[in-house]
Amino acid sequence: MNRYNPAMNTDWDELFSIIEDALRINGNYLPSVSQIAESSLHDPFEVLISTVISLRTKDEVTISASRRLFQIARNPASMMLLDEEQIAKAIFPAGFYKTKARSIKQISRLLVDCHGGQVPPDKEALLQLPGVGPKTANLTLNLGFGIEAICVDTHVHRISNRLGWVSTTTPLQTEKALEVIMPKKYWISLNELLVTFGQRICQPVSPWCSRCPLADQCPRHKVFRTR
Repeated sequence: MNRYNPAMNTDWDELFSIIEDALRINGNYLPSVSQIAESSLHDPFEVLISTVISLRTKDEVTISASRRLFQIARNPASMMLLDEEQIAKAIFPAGFYKTKARSIKQISRLLVDCHGGQVPPDKEALLQLPGVGPKTANLTLNLGFGIEAICVDTHVHRISNRLGWVSTTTPLQTEKALEVIMPKKYWISLNELLVTFGQRICQPVSPWCSRCPLADQCPRHKVFRTR
């Protein structure tokens, strides 16, 4: 039986501690946007833009692309002065770099024109920006402002269902379900923890169940092959 099923009063302190210990053993590291947030002292604009760059892009590419871009523009006012070609060149080879360059240019202009050159600490306002979805909005609130919000990417969605915490079909459904069962004090750290856990241990195909400290309690929903 799954000890971590929400209906059985999950001990979230114990659960997070178990996963953190496993990650330290298996080579813990921060996801790309978290690294950028730490290096920029959690500047909301850099968190927002680096998250846009990170979509469908490997961590190492996101980090280098973001650093190149922020070397030439570190705020909305300076970013909007660049043309799309300059932005695209700086963030290449990030996935969909031309589309992202257009979004970054538009985001910067809207921040200057509508928000006084500042990133708004409000989810609905963030969602009005081009190329910004719930994941990007929530991660910006988390890492840029320290505001509790559950950021659900593919790792959080997959692992939450695989472990039986929720039974959902979309990331948005997972976000709403986790908001009900998970205390707010874990909302910010959840994404960072499960992204690393999903990259190192609980991978999409053939997860490392032999390394997982939750293996004997995990129902392994939709897992067909393990290592």
